[in-house]
Amino acid sequence: MPGDLAATIQYIAVAAIPLIFAITVHEAAHGWVAHRLGDNTAKAMGRLTFNPIPHIDPVGTIILPLLMMLTTGFIFGWAKPVPVDLRNLSDPRRDWAIISVAGPLSNLIMAMIWALVWKLTFLLPQSMVYVALPLALMAKIGITFNIILMVLNLLPLPPLDGSRVLGWLLPPSLAMKLDQIEPYGVFILIGLLYFGLWDYIIGPMTAFFVSLIAHLFSL
Repeated sequence: MPGDLAATIQYIAVAAIPLIFAITVHEAAHGWVAHRLGDNTAKAMGRLTFNPIPHIDPVGTIILPLLMMLTTGFIFGWAKPVPVDLRNLSDPRRDWAIISVAGPLSNLIMAMIWALVWKLTFLLPQSMVYVALPLALMAKIGITFNIILMVLNLLPLPPLDGSRVLGWLLPPSLAMKLDQIEPYGVFILIGLLYFGLWDYIIGPMTAFFVSLIAHLFSL
């Protein structure tokens, strides 16, 4: 048992960095694009930073991922949403969609960065195996979690990012009805996961993108 405990603690320590940065960079990307499009709300609140501290949600960034990792082996979490004032945008519906896409896109970029890190571990000498192995595991976790976060957030269900894109594509009347689902979105998502959303959509799409990145980087 002590060995199992030590391995669990080591795994948590290795997974913490890619997990926290996947979530916080996702939110920072929203804020940065909003700033570029004319809304300085996130900047005024100090959210245009890759420093995780301003983005951390105690439950979504720390407690829930830790509990899930210990009980299910599956990691999921979130950071504090970046505030956006749509009144500051020149074309609120279009710009809201662009801001929303920035989060999943940042996760795709981070997954490729972690793939590069994993690739670089192959170049380390044998004498540095104690560094290469944890770094390779960290990179593997970083790839997988970022892709999961990307795929999940692209689902067209409020409050996920994909719903903002769908809202832009729909007529305004239908977009308003879509927005009305948001208070129930988390419960709908949990229900969909229970009825196979992971098995039929999120899991296969995640596997596809992870395989694609592995092929591109010859991992």
